[in-house]
Amino acid sequence: MSKKKSVHHYTGYRAVTKFIIASPYKVRPVASLIRRRSYTEALSTLENMPHKGAKLLWKAVKSAGSNAISFNKRLMEDMLYIKDVFIDDGPRMKRVWCRGRGRADMLLKRLCHITVVVDETVKAGK
Repeated sequence: MSKKKSVHHYTGYRAVTKFIIASPYKVRPVASLIRRRSYTEALSTLENMPHKGAKLLWKAVKSAGSNAISFNKRLMEDMLYIKDVFIDDGPRMKRVWCRGRGRADMLLKRLCHITVVVDETVKAGK
């Protein structure tokens, strides 16, 4: 049985961060807070959150904004918004966790892939 690969269709500028050692289950609620917000508002929101996922998302959002500005020189930071954020499952690192009486449990360290898509709110140069 093959795994179904997730395919995302998007328009805009994106940044992908792969193999992040964080559970997707814990990062997704943070991602839902910044979806469809302005770029500067999303960055300030993520800076003031205590979650580990907020720091990881801040880096990805900052990278997507930098990609957009370097690709289109007419863009400014206040013209961008977070179009979409995808938090996908990555591979799982399996570790042996020694227990009492000679038993062993499997410890799963979950990884995730973060994709951030930013786009222009108004068309540049018009």
